[in-house]
Amino acid sequence: MTCQLPPEIDQRVQSQLSLGIYQTPADVLNDALDALDQRNEDLASIERGIADEQAGRVTPLHEFDQDIRSQYGFTSHE
Repeated sequence: MTCQLPPEIDQRVQSQLSLGIYQTPADVLNDALDALDQRNEDLASIERGIADEQAGRVTPLHEFDQDIRSQYGFTSHE
């Protein structure tokens, strides 16, 4: 597939190529799309966390702290 990039995006791709990390424009775009996929996954995780909090599906920090300390044999910080 061939596509014509707008000049400002082409300049950004060329800038990345000049760093010597990438061999081709496709490598730059593939890495950018991987980063975008990761960003979307992160945002979805945040949205799920917000929904859990709003629905009351949370553990108070002091309970979580006690559970972890007990599970791993850590002494209390109190």
